[in-house]
Amino acid sequence: MSIEIPSNMDEVAMKIAQANVHGKHLEADDVISDAVKDMLQAYMDAALEGHYDDVKWDQKDLVVTDIMGKEVGRVSPESQDFIGDFKDSADKLSLKLSDAADKIVGGR
Repeated sequence: MSIEIPSNMDEVAMKIAQANVHGKHLEADDVISDAVKDMLQAYMDAALEGHYDDVKWDQKDLVVTDIMGKEVGRVSPESQDFIGDFKDSADKLSLKLSDAADKIVGGR
C-alpha cells in the first residue's frame, strides 16, 4: 500500500506523526479502521479494474455493495475486530482482504 493507506503499525505511527505536524490529532484505532476499509476498497478496485463497488462498515464487518446498492459481499474479522487483526498481523489481514476481494468479484 502506501502511507495514504498504512499497511503496518510503523506506517500507522508515521501517519499519526504527519497529522500531528499539521496540528491534527489522530487515534491509532481510527487510522487502522480507515486503513482496513481502504485496503479492501483498493483490492476491489484493482480486481474490477475501476471503482464500481463500495466498501462500508456494518458494525464489525466490512460490506461490499455494487453500483445499484446491493450487497455483494461481506468480510468478518478473524478475532473480535479488524483493529485487533491488524495489530496481530497486518500482512495476514492484507492477504485475507485480497482473497476476499477476489472471491467477491469472482463470485458474480
